[in-house]
Amino acid sequence: MPGNPYALSLEAKVMSADPVELVCLLYRGAIDAVDQAQQELRTGNIEARGRAITKAMDILSELIQSLDRRHGGEFARTLLELYDYMQKLLHAAHRDQSGRPLEETARLLNTLLQGWEACARARKSSSAGDSSEELALMA
Repeated sequence: MPGNPYALSLEAKVMSADPVELVCLLYRGAIDAVDQAQQELRTGNIEARGRAITKAMDILSELIQSLDRRHGGEFARTLLELYDYMQKLLHAAHRDQSGRPLEETARLLNTLLQGWEACARARKSSSAGDSSEELALMA
């Protein structure tokens, strides 16, 4: 019996991703969970909304655990504060059955995702440039 194609595709992406791409995948997962929570809030499905918010909070917890606090300096401290703030927003969204904290969380996650995707593109173009320079030197 074949597995879930989405799960298999996601597993393949995770297994082949570099650390920056993994962070992007986590952000996308959190954004999807927040979007799901917003949808469940509109339909009044409390249990499903709770599961979606919990999933987003779990992803934020994973992002917190992945921070290199010893070497990350101000960047790591700022991300830690932002992740903590988003977890508080998610908790408030669930407690108050409110969409505003979900909207703010989605906005913040999308902004962070855009920044990390820009880093991923810069890394790829930088490594592509290095490879072409290496090939030129070998010729």
